[in-house]
Amino acid sequence: MSDNQYTIRSIPPKLDKSLRKMASLSGKSLNQIVIESMAKGAGVSLQPESFDDLDWFIGGQSLDENFGQAIEWLDSLPRDIE
Repeated sequence: MSDNQYTIRSIPPKLDKSLRKMASLSGKSLNQIVIESMAKGAGVSLQPESFDDLDWFIGGQSLDENFGQAIEWLDSLPRDIE
């Protein structure tokens, strides 16, 4: 995680109570709950980005089940089509 730090003042008591309750119920730290809440409010995902668009190419996922049939069909075509 980064070293950025914030000091936030004038937290309304109702918000403080709600955040502390969420932390207590979830077993997470107050800091983690505040970070998650800020990220959600800002529309930011805290999950690391995952790129899987080329997994099929390196064997992570299988190609479409019809791919084999398409290759067989192509191989069955006459080679001397002009």
